[in-house]
Amino acid sequence: MSRIGKKPIEIPSGVEITNDKNILTVKGPKGTLTKSFHKDIKIVIQDNQLTVERPSDNKLHRALHGTTRSIINNMVEGVTKGYEKTLELVGVGYRAAKSGNKVTLNVGYSHPVEVFPEEGIDLEVPAQNKVVVKGIDKERVGEMAAKIRSIREPEPYKGKGIKYENERIRRKVGKTGK
Repeated sequence: MSRIGKKPIEIPSGVEITNDKNILTVKGPKGTLTKSFHKDIKIVIQDNQLTVERPSDNKLHRALHGTTRSIINNMVEGVTKGYEKTLELVGVGYRAAKSGNKVTLNVGYSHPVEVFPEEGIDLEVPAQNKVVVKGIDKERVGEMAAKIRSIREPEPYKGKGIKYENERIRRKVGKTGK
């Protein structure tokens, strides 16, 4: 039995979950998320608790059991608290500026790079060297942060580039001159 899959999900007050043929809709104070799940997995809602059940112990059902429970838990957490990822710009002259809903990044290229947020994602620039990606969908927040990071990934010699806030860059030793 999946340790994660068999844990019930507590539904907090203010969150409404509806299940229509394994298309789950989660409504909360921050917004609404909808996702469809595999037809074999059974989602049971009763007494402010949600449980995920699987029909058999075959490999597919075992794999879907814990994954489905984790995704639903992330949806519930997203509509109540939301998610955010912080990116840092490391390098001389590397900076970010917000104008309107777009963020302009100067990260060592001959031109500034403009980043437009996807629908449901909010970009903030609390300091010149920080960009915060916020939203209610954990998957889309992570994807948007990864897109921004891929504009200039951190290099291993000086550590210049765009990195996650808690990311540690493995440094390499440079050339030695004789």
